[in-house]
Amino acid sequence: MSISVILVDDHPLFRKGLSHLLESGTEGISVVGQFAEIGGVIDWLRDGGRAEVALLDRNLRDEDGLTLVPELKRCGIKVIMLTVADEAHEIQEAIESGVEGYVSKTSEPAQILQAISEVARGSDLHHAPVMDEAMRGKLASDVCGRLSSRELEIVGLVARGLSNKAIGDELGLSDNTVRNHLGSILEKLGLDNRVQVATFALKQGIGRKSGAENQGRG
Repeated sequence: MSISVILVDDHPLFRKGLSHLLESGTEGISVVGQFAEIGGVIDWLRDGGRAEVALLDRNLRDEDGLTLVPELKRCGIKVIMLTVADEAHEIQEAIESGVEGYVSKTSEPAQILQAISEVARGSDLHHAPVMDEAMRGKLASDVCGRLSSRELEIVGLVARGLSNKAIGDELGLSDNTVRNHLGSILEKLGLDNRVQVATFALKQGIGRKSGAENQGRG
C-alpha cells in the first residue's frame, strides 16, 4: 500500500530531486503535493488535500516551517522536519512542536526513505538510528546542559539504582530535597519517572561516570 507524502521546501530543484528519489524507491511512496510556502499548503488542506507524512523544511523563505506543524497535525499528517540545520536548540524546538522526526538533508537516501516508512507506521524518530548521530549527540548535550551540577549528580545516582533515601545519604540531603530535585529533573528532561531518568543517564554515560567518581572517593 502506497504511503502518501507532501514536500514543503522552497528550493524547486531539491523538491524535484527528492520527489524522484521517493517515487523511484521500493517503499511504495507517492508524492501527492509539493509546496514552496506555507500558504500553499494551507490552501491545499482547506480544499481537502490529505497525506500521511509531510517532509517539512523549517526555513521557508521568510517563514518558519514549524508554524505549519499544528495545522498538519490537525489534519492527521505526521511531520518529519527535513533541513540542513543541526543546532541542538532547533532540534529541541522541532520535537517540542510535535514533529515525529528530524532528519538532515545530508542524510543518505535510504535514511530518508526509512524515516518516512517508520513514521507512517506510527513510530517516532527522536531516538531511532535514522536520526543523525550528530543530532542526537547535540540534543543530549543541550538537554544535559539544563541540569545543575547537583541534578547531574542525582541523575547519576538514580542510574546506579539508588533509592531517594540512599541518594540523600550519599549527598547529605533530606528525602524531601531529593524528591524536589527529581521533580525538577523530570520536568527539564521531559520524562515521566525515575526509570526513564536512569535509561537516559545510562545512554549518556552519566551513571558510569558518577559511579567511577564515587568509587574513587571511597
